[in-house]
Amino acid sequence: MPLENVNRRLSAQDASFLYMERQETPLHIGSIAVFEGDMPYERVVANIESKLHLIPRYQQRAVPAPFGINHPTWQWDPDFDLKRQVIRVKIEPPGTDAQLMALSAKLFEGMLDRNKPLWEIYMVEGLEGPRTAMISKVHHSLVDGVSGIDLLMIVLDVSPDPMPSVSPAAQEQRPPIPSAATRLVDAIFDNFTTDLDRWADFQKNAVESITTGESRTRTALRSIEATQPYLTNPVARAPFNKPLTGERSVACSEFSFAEIRAIRAACGGTVNDVVLTVLSGALGRYLELHGESTEGRSLRILAPVNVRREDERGALGNRVSMLLIEVPAGMQDPVARLKAITERTETLKRQNVASGTEIIGELLSGTPPILQSLAGLLPQPRNNLANMVCTNVPGPMIPLYSVGHRLLAHYPLVPLGWEMGVGCGVTSYDQKLYFGLMADPQAAPDVARLKEFLDQAFVELRSAAGVARSDLPQMGAVAPQTTSGSRPRRRSAAPVGGQAMAADAS
Repeated sequence: MPLENVNRRLSAQDASFLYMERQETPLHIGSIAVFEGDMPYERVVANIESKLHLIPRYQQRAVPAPFGINHPTWQWDPDFDLKRQVIRVKIEPPGTDAQLMALSAKLFEGMLDRNKPLWEIYMVEGLEGPRTAMISKVHHSLVDGVSGIDLLMIVLDVSPDPMPSVSPAAQEQRPPIPSAATRLVDAIFDNFTTDLDRWADFQKNAVESITTGESRTRTALRSIEATQPYLTNPVARAPFNKPLTGERSVACSEFSFAEIRAIRAACGGTVNDVVLTVLSGALGRYLELHGESTEGRSLRILAPVNVRREDERGALGNRVSMLLIEVPAGMQDPVARLKAITERTETLKRQNVASGTEIIGELLSGTPPILQSLAGLLPQPRNNLANMVCTNVPGPMIPLYSVGHRLLAHYPLVPLGWEMGVGCGVTSYDQKLYFGLMADPQAAPDVARLKEFLDQAFVELRSAAGVARSDLPQMGAVAPQTTSGSRPRRRSAAPVGGQAMAADAS
C-alpha cells in the first residue's frame, strides 16, 4: 500500500471522539487479555513489530487541521518507538485476579497522549498461575469494537507454532508531518471535495427514492418516530447516573457460550437479547440494593450496532449506529423478561432504527468541523436519555496464541461518559462470553456487587430455561448455590458480605 494512501482525514464520527473527550471521560476502548505462562517481553515486542506493517495506522498520530477548519488527519509519527507503546508492568505477589482488575482500572484512567499513536499495551508480569496479562487501550477515534476484534486477529495467532510472518517489502521513506500551510490547503481542498460528494449522494438518493419508493429521509423519520417517546420522556435515573470524576474500577464475569446458545434455543431471541436479559436482571437487583422499587421499572440501555458492510471488514475507524432499548428491571420471571426484550429489539429491527440513526448522524456530520470541535468544549447537558451503554461484539470462537502462549480469557473494557457511571462491554472468545463492567467509583462504589448480580441473573435465567450447567471452568467466578425445586425464585439484592448466589435448580 503506497504511504500516501494511509494518510487520510478522520471521518466526522471518528473525529467526534477526539472533540468530546475530557480528562474525566477519556474515550478509549480496550481489554484485559490473560495468557498462560510467563511471556518474554522482548519476544512479544518483536512479534508485534513483525506484524505492524499490516496495521500502519498504529504508527500514526492524529494531527489537527489549522484553525480547526477540517477534521484531523492521520500522519506518520516521526518519533515512533514500539517500546513507548508496549509497556512492561510487574504486579506485586501474589498476583491475583483482584489485583489485576484493580491495576487495569488504574491504567485505564486518563487520556492517551496525543503526541504519539493513540494506543498502548501494558504487559503485566507476575500473575499467579503463572500467567501474563496484556491490558490494551485504543482510542475510539481509531477503532470501534468490531475493528478492534479484527485487530486482535492480526496481532494474535491461531496456532501456538505459527508460520513465520512474511517480511514486508522495503519500506518507503516516510514523509514528515506536513507544514501548517500545507495542511491548511489540504483541509480547504478536502472540504470542497466533501461538499461535492454530499451533493452526489443527494442526487443518488433522490433517484433511489423515485425508483424504489424508499428514501433515506423516510428511514431517518421512522427512526425519529421510534425514539421520540424517549426524547420527550426523561429517563428515571439509576443510582450511578451521576457526574464522572475520572477514577475507574473494573469487575468481570464470564459464562459458557454453549449455555447461552441453549438458552436462546429454548426461549428464542438472539445472543444479544440474552445478554440484555441478564444485565436487566442484575440492574433490578442493584436498584433494590439501593432501596429503590423495581415495580414496573424499566431502564434504558444504549446499544451500539455495527453497520459495517462486508466489504469494509478489516477497516479501522468507526462504523456504528445506536439503538436505545428499554429493558424491564422489575420483571421477576427471567424467561418472560427475555421474551419482552426480544419483542422490543425485533420491533426496532423491523423499523430499521439503526440505519435511520446512522443517516441522522451522517446529516449532522455536515456541520462545519470547526463547530463540531467547539461543541466538544461546551458543558455537557444533563443526561435524560439513557442509563448506561452496553456493547456486545462477537469475537473469535477458537483459541488464540501469542508467542506460543494460549489466550485464556479476554475481558472487554469500555469508556464512560455523559453521567453514565457504569458501562458494560461483552465479547465472545473460545466458547465463552465475557462481561466487563467499567465504573466510576464515585458514582458506583459497589460495582463488584453488580458483577455478583450478573452471575445471579444468569444462573436464574439458565435454570428457568431448563438448561443444564456446563462444566467449563470460570476464572475468579463465585460458585452458585443450588437449592431444591424446579422454578427460579427472584431474591432481593443480597446483603454486602459475599452471600451465595441465587438458586440454580436442576
